[in-house]
Amino acid sequence: MGKLGLSGRTLVIAIPMLWLGVFFLAPFFVLGRISLAEALIARPPYTPLFERGPDGSLQIIASLENYRFLMTDALYRNAYLSSIRVAFVSTIFALLIGYPIAYYIARAPEPKRSILLLMVILPFWTSFLLRVYAWMGFLRSNGVINNTLMSLGLIDSPIQMMQTDFAVYIGIVYTYLPFMILPLYANLTKLDGALLEAASDLGASPTVTFFTVTLPLSLPGIVAGSMLVFIPAIGEYVIPALLGGPNTLMIGRVLWDEFFSSRDWPVASAVAIVMLVLVVAPIMWLQSVQNRREER
Repeated sequence: MGKLGLSGRTLVIAIPMLWLGVFFLAPFFVLGRISLAEALIARPPYTPLFERGPDGSLQIIASLENYRFLMTDALYRNAYLSSIRVAFVSTIFALLIGYPIAYYIARAPEPKRSILLLMVILPFWTSFLLRVYAWMGFLRSNGVINNTLMSLGLIDSPIQMMQTDFAVYIGIVYTYLPFMILPLYANLTKLDGALLEAASDLGASPTVTFFTVTLPLSLPGIVAGSMLVFIPAIGEYVIPALLGGPNTLMIGRVLWDEFFSSRDWPVASAVAIVMLVLVVAPIMWLQSVQNRREER
């Protein structure tokens, strides 16, 4: 390494940077380039970015028409808004369910924690698609839930749960719940027990201690878990396609239709670029807020 002028630290940094460059920046630039083209019936199905003029000069042919189209077409606006709504509501439910679970695991005796964590991770040992299909068996009209409620006499006819937004929320929250629990658990286990004892010595009740000490200190875990749920949920395609109905409009489904049904790659690329900006912008804002807090 010394002969090449590379220190160990440089090499350690270079490997992830190379990974990001190859698998994130390069596809991003390719998408950006296609989003500035026009659809064309050919291979590739979009116009070239560079073209020779009549005088032999090289001309750049780029247009923002696809982005203007996205801003003016109600279908895409509704798809973005619907995706943000579904992802936001799913993240809130995942937080409400995941926080008590993570808190309980963090406060459990050491031998018991491993078993509880295993139960959280265990669903990952099966295919994501199989888990979504399993929910279809629970939610359909003659599924487990409706049959149980009817056998107990609580309902007279099956409740329509499949092909609704409710089923989409169930699928997303169930699928991404471990992504909320694990960062919260990691944060809560680092919580200084002396602070809780001090609050108790000063006369604070367990509820007051939780809202004044535990909850504020676990904010980094809440933010990390929320991002890990919100980001994949906003571009989710499989769950809305299998559990949602025709009225469930999400940007992942629109993206699939544009790429593989309409074969309008430039518009599809513009859709992907805008979606990426919508996801990255709040992350950068949160990172900026966190950096300012650490500097104080």
